[in-house]
Amino acid sequence: MLIAEDIPVPEEYAALVARDANVLFAKVSGYLKPEDLPLLRTAFLFSAECHKTQFRKSGEPYITHPLAVADILADHHLDAQALMAAFLHDTMEDTGVTKLELTDRFGKPIAELVDGLSKLEKLEFQSKEEAQAENFRKMLMAMARDVRVILVKLADRLHNMRTLDAMREDKQKRIAAETLEIYAPIANRIGLHAIYQELEDWSFRYLHPMRYEVLGKALKAARGNRREVVNKIQDAIKQKLEDARIEATVYGREKHLASIYRKMQEKHLSFSEVLDIYGFRVIVRDVSTCYLVLGALHGLYKPRPGTFKDYIAIPKPNGYQSLHTALSGPYGTPIEVQIRTHDMHKVAQAGVASHWMYKSGDDGVSDVQQKTHQWLQSLLEIQSMSGDSVEFLEHIKVDLFPGEVYVFTPKGKILTLPQGSTAVDFAYAVHSDIGNRCIAARINYDLMPLRTAIKTGDQVEIITATTARPNPNWLNFVVTGKARSHIRHFLKTMRYEESVQLGERMLSQAARALMNQSVELPPESWERYLKENAPSRRDEILSDIGLGKRIGVVVAQRLLTLAGLLTEGEAKSGPILIRGTEGVAVQFSRCCNPIPGDPIIGLIKQGQGLVIHTHDCPQVVGRHGKVDPEKMLEVEWDVPAGKLFDVQIKILAMHERGVLAQIAAAISEAAANIENVRMDSDHEGDRYTEISFTVQVENRQHLARVMQTLRQLESVVRIHRLKS
Repeated sequence: MLIAEDIPVPEEYAALVARDANVLFAKVSGYLKPEDLPLLRTAFLFSAECHKTQFRKSGEPYITHPLAVADILADHHLDAQALMAAFLHDTMEDTGVTKLELTDRFGKPIAELVDGLSKLEKLEFQSKEEAQAENFRKMLMAMARDVRVILVKLADRLHNMRTLDAMREDKQKRIAAETLEIYAPIANRIGLHAIYQELEDWSFRYLHPMRYEVLGKALKAARGNRREVVNKIQDAIKQKLEDARIEATVYGREKHLASIYRKMQEKHLSFSEVLDIYGFRVIVRDVSTCYLVLGALHGLYKPRPGTFKDYIAIPKPNGYQSLHTALSGPYGTPIEVQIRTHDMHKVAQAGVASHWMYKSGDDGVSDVQQKTHQWLQSLLEIQSMSGDSVEFLEHIKVDLFPGEVYVFTPKGKILTLPQGSTAVDFAYAVHSDIGNRCIAARINYDLMPLRTAIKTGDQVEIITATTARPNPNWLNFVVTGKARSHIRHFLKTMRYEESVQLGERMLSQAARALMNQSVELPPESWERYLKENAPSRRDEILSDIGLGKRIGVVVAQRLLTLAGLLTEGEAKSGPILIRGTEGVAVQFSRCCNPIPGDPIIGLIKQGQGLVIHTHDCPQVVGRHGKVDPEKMLEVEWDVPAGKLFDVQIKILAMHERGVLAQIAAAISEAAANIENVRMDSDHEGDRYTEISFTVQVENRQHLARVMQTLRQLESVVRIHRLKS
């Protein structure tokens, strides 16, 4: 028993805090081991001592907050370590207590939990979004080490939401928006249904106070009107189950305010239309009885087609299991019923927290823990691939709002993916290497494009090639965070390596031009140059040259000077040789589509590298018809045989049957590939049609042969090359 004198708080609060603490300790003594209670008492008093000079915005002593957080966790029967971490969760951040001190006093596991909960130190961020994203990233990384971190964090956020009225209105809205965007989805994702609903309701209250008040009053009034109908349906269900000799608990379930409002918004329903749907839950002893209940209810009321969902056979990613069915009740009244076992109900309410409950060790709970662990591991993988915290947050938001589809691998394994996922998302879900090397997909045994959206029940097989690599265009249609992070990481790495190679060539050619001969830059000059440009590495300098962030001639001049090799006199840079194999470090401008044989100009564009244009491209010619010399680099073609380049041609042809096939055959005969084709609007009534082709040719001479072949066709009226 704790007495007021034990607790270092002002006298007017001491009795109240002591009472709340004793209520908590009475609650936990019902399920914790007796030897845990003294440790818990020590942690509480240590926290009270640390926070004794601190007060909340409401004026209450700060210790009331850790006490309330522990009380929320005790309602879920969490273990002693989690409760101690709840008491201590703000001590490192707010009172200067060190991790070492916590380790000495309470042991390493407690110190690790508190350290994981401690927020980021006050760093300078570019924006509030960046600060929020970084705090969130740190929280999830700590959560991946010990899932109890997020359980304490969610209880912390829930109590803050319960006491948010002490804050200014602008802070209320900011915290409520963050809760709705991040914390509520996490609670839902790991199966903490009760906490998820309450977080949503509090967020709704502060983001839309008038709507919350109006809906709240309407719901209160509707309860009385609905009671008779609910009781009638509930009695009918109970009687039907008794007649079938099925032992079950039946009760009505009421939607919370935020879900009512969301359903009204999403489905454009009025309040009365949402409240016309009556929800019931049936709890039974085992899985086989769930299906007996389903059959009995379908005999009582007619099922509504397409509404049955079996989450027992295929659980949700957070471990949730139930049978869902929708029925047409008396007078056509819509009824929604959830059927589950007692164990499933425990998991549905507590989610992953049920793993940490005392007296829990069944298979269902272990499965929940495993699913959550897999999700957390996927977060670690996404984190390692993400460039920064904001990108990481962007990637995982998709996973927090899934709307799942369930698809099968060729071996019959079920994978859960967000709604709208494509074959590429599936490939990365199987393994990152499969995603990086995928080239096609078979969906239900049919060959389909990689951008095909997959549906529940599809069987998906991914076809790979050892030489394949991610396509930047995939970012336009993938939806999962794992796929996006891996593709972006690969492209960044590839871009870096290729820009280093290009930068090395540009630097070498610049040095040769300055010296009028080939020259090797000595390591000593590089060492001195890197010291001048610290903190830099050689590859970073070369990458900057390749991406246009540094001028190769300037870097070469300085390196040669440091080496004592530069002679007096002017020297002009020699041309950069363009081979067409440089990858993303050299880009061929889409405004003029240059191909080998075209006179070309290279422009250094910061962040993009070297961009190749035709010499007469309007994009590089100034007002007076001259190229801006500060932007230009001299370039020449040096393309190996067999390399193909895209070029566009437009054809005006007679509008007659089979003309497209005729033209395509002629292009093929000229040894060119067709990448794309588009039929434009007819001209002069139905007499002519315009057809635009993107074809792949080796060079300008090859293009000339293609066009010459096409001109010989009687159906072709006019043909010309498109440069934009």
